[in-house]
Amino acid sequence: MEHRQQPRTLSSPLPPLPPPLSPAELSAMRRSAVNGRLAMTRRSLLRAGGAMAATVGGLGALAACGIPPAGRTGAGRTEDHSRTERRVAFSNWTAYMDVSEDGKRHPSLDGFTRRTGIAVKYTEDINDNDEFFGKVRPQLAAGQDTGRDLIVLTDWMCARMISLGWIQRLDPAHLPHAHANLSAQYRDPTWDPGRAYSYVWQGIPAIIAYNVRATGGRTVDSVGQLLEDPQLMGRVAFLSEMRDTVGLTLLDMGRRPEDVTADDFAAALARLRKGVDRKQIRRFTGNDYTSDLTKGDLAACVAWAGDVVQLQRDDPDIRYAIPRAGYMTSTDNLMVPNQARHRRNAERLIDYFYEPKVAARLAASIHYACPVDGVREELARIDQAAAGNPLILPDKEMAERSHSFRTLTTEENKQFSEEFAALTGA
Repeated sequence: MEHRQQPRTLSSPLPPLPPPLSPAELSAMRRSAVNGRLAMTRRSLLRAGGAMAATVGGLGALAACGIPPAGRTGAGRTEDHSRTERRVAFSNWTAYMDVSEDGKRHPSLDGFTRRTGIAVKYTEDINDNDEFFGKVRPQLAAGQDTGRDLIVLTDWMCARMISLGWIQRLDPAHLPHAHANLSAQYRDPTWDPGRAYSYVWQGIPAIIAYNVRATGGRTVDSVGQLLEDPQLMGRVAFLSEMRDTVGLTLLDMGRRPEDVTADDFAAALARLRKGVDRKQIRRFTGNDYTSDLTKGDLAACVAWAGDVVQLQRDDPDIRYAIPRAGYMTSTDNLMVPNQARHRRNAERLIDYFYEPKVAARLAASIHYACPVDGVREELARIDQAAAGNPLILPDKEMAERSHSFRTLTTEENKQFSEEFAALTGA
């Protein structure tokens, strides 16, 4: 995918979208109380899956359960009904789409329908990678339609499903904007070379966040400082997501997560274990670190960039740092399952979200790392602060410091997950 094509325009210009929510309105919506508790965000739901992965393991666990790849079932792809059935069923995570001020509509999806005549059945029914996998596994293994044309899953789960042969290959001719505008750092993951089966929905950087009230005005900008600074003793948190926590630790040790070996992994765990034993590390968290960080109970932690952007909207004392050694990035990705009835319609929807105006609208609403090039000018018209935030639109320098964890073998995934779970107490 090194050669970019010029994007083709669709049948009519992009319709105008309603004005976005203000930062205060968006913050209030996302922090609205649910049964006396803060509403769960996309990240908190996602990382429940990371904990389950330690128990479930990788493809080996699937094989042990007698789950054959689709290619061995004899099941082929179903006929595409996109021309006669003008609809597409899209399954996504909670709080992962732009919303209208009354919270009842999704303006970007409405715009797609107005332009194309394709109705979108949008469902927020993905709460956890493994849970969703278990939900669709019987149908996909049997070569049956799941009732979903487009799904969003995290990179390690995408790798699993692609390896099983349960995902349809995308047609590049139907994805001119996606092919032209996908940011370089996301173009060639080891688990889907050349993006034959998937396109990025959002990037998820793991960085360092700190509260300057709690640090006494001091900057915290390295994993070494998190693990060794006595002034942070007992007020540090790392993520319960193995790839982010271990990956950042490896980078701080001068080792590449892309090339991680068993010895590298053991060395990183040993270093983290010292932090636990010395009580430097308070705990390993999902994104429930956010409340402790704002209160100052945590002085500094490993954090997800989308959370940090939201926290900074409400609290100017929340700061972030990109470690000089680099940072970790994972992705959530759009895929079309086997036997989906409307592959062509799904591809049109994927491509639509790679148009800069649409991508800018989404970025202004959800604040994760946008994977679409050419968005800055459009985003600036909506939200100047977001357009200048490298956590949402990474510049070239930041993109070059991004790293991802190597795709693990079945045996490695099981071993690494179990050892990390023993460290974190999961």
